[in-house]
Amino acid sequence: MSNTIISIEDLGKKYRISHQAERQRYRTLRDLIADTSKGLFNGRRSSRNLPNQSGEARSIEDFWALRHISLDIQQGEAVGIIGRNGAGKSTLLKILSRITEPSEGRVRIKGRVASLLEVGTGFHPELTGRENVYLNGAILGMTKAEIRRKFDEIIAFAEVEKFLDTPVKRYSSGMYVRLAFSVAAHMEPEILVVDEVLAVGDSTFQKKCLGKMDNIAGEGRTVLFVSHNMAVVQRLCKRTAVLSSGELAFYGDTDEAVQVYLSGSSTSPSVVPISENQHLPEFNGTNLIRLKEVMLANAHATQFSVRWRQPIHLRFSFQTNREINNVVFGVSLSSVDGVRILGAHSTDLNHTPANLDAGSYTLDLIVENPLTAGIYTVSLGAHSAISRDILFLVPEAATLEVLDVSIDDRPYDHKDRVLINTDVAWKLAPRCQLTNQ
Repeated sequence: MSNTIISIEDLGKKYRISHQAERQRYRTLRDLIADTSKGLFNGRRSSRNLPNQSGEARSIEDFWALRHISLDIQQGEAVGIIGRNGAGKSTLLKILSRITEPSEGRVRIKGRVASLLEVGTGFHPELTGRENVYLNGAILGMTKAEIRRKFDEIIAFAEVEKFLDTPVKRYSSGMYVRLAFSVAAHMEPEILVVDEVLAVGDSTFQKKCLGKMDNIAGEGRTVLFVSHNMAVVQRLCKRTAVLSSGELAFYGDTDEAVQVYLSGSSTSPSVVPISENQHLPEFNGTNLIRLKEVMLANAHATQFSVRWRQPIHLRFSFQTNREINNVVFGVSLSSVDGVRILGAHSTDLNHTPANLDAGSYTLDLIVENPLTAGIYTVSLGAHSAISRDILFLVPEAATLEVLDVSIDDRPYDHKDRVLINTDVAWKLAPRCQLTNQ
């Protein structure tokens, strides 16, 4: 007898999306009546290119969020699903959870499915936590007797006893997730589907959830887990599917899947051009220095990413429009939520301020990298060592991804801040020396 609990055959999901063309001239009622009259004699207008109410042409396009997905998942497996944003992971989970119907192909599922896809799914904001446990449990297929029997265990796991009779609209996102995961995990489903939503919880609760999913898989039930944290996927899942642009790029051993994902996970090229409008307005209005591009000289797989503990070698290309002296360059790395992680200046290691002629230059910065896996923004600026005037400032000039392929016993929590040794190496060299005419 086959142990296949989920069978996916040539699965596809299509959406119709509209595009608005360039803004047309103002259309009067007379224009609209005239166009409609022409349509009566010229035949039915195509629905692929219609004006909207403001008179702007729009076109309709078929977009395949998923296409040609085929895979079998065995009972008792913990299967990871990874891929960059927009790869189709959430769409696949919604189809498996019977939230949306596929456009083609079919899915066969044996057993009850419990899904945790979004914060607060199945909760009514006006009801209390107690009432929502019964409501959410019923939505997930539990009987009232089952919910009553497991109620105390659910609440204890979620750690929301104090707020049990408070309307959930007053809950934080973390409290939402704790309660929702606890209900889903304790209904004893044959299949538990969990999206990235667990990242909302703190590190202690994430570790607790991972332990619970380990237990579920150990009891012969199936777990489908979506995450961008490769260490957690490697720890929890033996097999992993990699989605890319809506198609299945790989399905098999998790370590191999992670390598496939990391080889092309970043969408940013290793060289990022900088436009003039990315510069903040100069405080002295002189436009003395213009940043032209930011490059990750030792990028992984030609993308703006490095592996965990690999040094970060940033190269900035800029241009000066005249001679300028006593220049101090500064760089900072920040987390995606805006917390500054690293700040360094070109004078930190006994380097003197730079004296520059008019011309084009490159500036190299090498930082030892103890950063935890995640996404960081790179900002660059310069100021005068004498007057302290800001010469240029480009916030979030590039986005750096640190790839973590190590095994960790807990998920990454973006609230954990890593202090960085700011012993950095600076090197300034002219790339194309210009002379004044």
